[in-house]
Amino acid sequence: MITIGIDLGTSSVKVALVGDGDRVIATASRALAVSRPQPGFSEQDPKDWWKGVTESLDELRASHGADLAQAQAIGLSGQMHGATLLDEKGAVLRPCILWNDVRSFVECDELTRDWPAVSAVTGNLAMPGFTAPKLMWVRKHEPEVFKRVAKVLLPKAYVRYLLCGEHVEEMSDASGTLWLDVGKREWSDAALAATGMRRDQMPRLVEGNAVSGELAAELTKRWGFKRAPVIAGGAGDNAAGAVGLGAVRPGDAFVSLGTSGVLWATTAAFAPAPQRAVHAFCHAVPDTWHQMGVLLSAAASLAWWSSVSNVGEAALLGEIDPAKPASPCWFAPYLNGERTPHNDALVRGGFAGLEGNTSRADMTLAVLEGVAYAIRDAQEALAGAGTVLAEADIIGGGARSALWSQIMADVLGIPMHQVAESEIGAALGAARLARMAAGEPLSSLARPARVRTFTPRADRAALHAGRHRSWQSLYSPLSAFARELRGSAS
Repeated sequence: MITIGIDLGTSSVKVALVGDGDRVIATASRALAVSRPQPGFSEQDPKDWWKGVTESLDELRASHGADLAQAQAIGLSGQMHGATLLDEKGAVLRPCILWNDVRSFVECDELTRDWPAVSAVTGNLAMPGFTAPKLMWVRKHEPEVFKRVAKVLLPKAYVRYLLCGEHVEEMSDASGTLWLDVGKREWSDAALAATGMRRDQMPRLVEGNAVSGELAAELTKRWGFKRAPVIAGGAGDNAAGAVGLGAVRPGDAFVSLGTSGVLWATTAAFAPAPQRAVHAFCHAVPDTWHQMGVLLSAAASLAWWSSVSNVGEAALLGEIDPAKPASPCWFAPYLNGERTPHNDALVRGGFAGLEGNTSRADMTLAVLEGVAYAIRDAQEALAGAGTVLAEADIIGGGARSALWSQIMADVLGIPMHQVAESEIGAALGAARLARMAAGEPLSSLARPARVRTFTPRADRAALHAGRHRSWQSLYSPLSAFARELRGSAS
């Protein structure tokens, strides 16, 4: 069976054409840009998502038209939390407020104060990244826009709407809105009321492996399908990555080094731990949940350093001596605030310990280590919530680097497994969900091949355990400094 996986990321749209045995027949992608109109703001124009999807599918029809014509189902993966606001005619009212936008931190405090049950129902702290506080911000600062909101869609749900005309979302992405009763897997009227929203403004809910619609006739003709493919519920990007890895059973774990960083653990039941800023979400497959520790700038930290140093990422990594035990300087990757374990929208990152002879390679190594230490923070938060990991797969753009993968293994103290097709993990997961929507059972979900394992080196693991404790001391002064700056500017 041939299926299509569409992954709407923050930095790009990726489309994968996938055949039997998870064989990737072809891929196409288009870059996306992020707008930052004010400090702490992060937005995208939804029309750019659609342009990326349509151009990518046009490319696949031109290069692999015969295979594309056979596709039976489409699956969607997407960046989570984004607030795409539509009026009653389906027109977009404003740019989408993205997951890494932190403008609504005041609204998070207000929601927690006015509705103390927020964490008990949603399984999560009120954080600016989530969707509900964004709508509270819009209600306060853009009241004319708020009055016209007929539907709120997450990014991939908006793409689905353009593909098939249906307002539908699935459980894993809906978990990141703060409007879902995560244990019950349904919209919470109490959560909606607490944020001034109504149930009719929400999309219909389905499971990720269920059929959510069918491709519109004009698009079926445009891309030459023999029959209209069904469209699966799909998954939020991390849940899609988990499905791509076959991480659908309790105890399965992975680290994602994408734009953001994630430490994921699949759980058999709803297991909230909001006091540690651990996310507890529905999985994209029925009767399954997961815990997640999140940092907002993982591979984004290396991309930022590449941009400001005006050197490509591969060249920067090539300057590092792999025999060097650790960097002589330090980096805190709080470029856009932080989630786990601090839930701090205001904190900002920085380098520390710089000397006159500090080299660019030293600073690049510090960036890699700083991200790894932040993931270790998440590992400790999950352990405090009762989830101790013995091993993990590693996916995302950062997983292409053997050096970074080995650092992750040394810092976390567990084996890390590079897997086949790790670069398109979310698109592959979306294609797998599409296959299930077309009739294949969940039991058919196999793990992709592990192509390399990075085992912790005892001496480096001990070194980084001590360095991590020192690195943790950076957070408090950086957070205090950010608040002092904000106070002096107000």
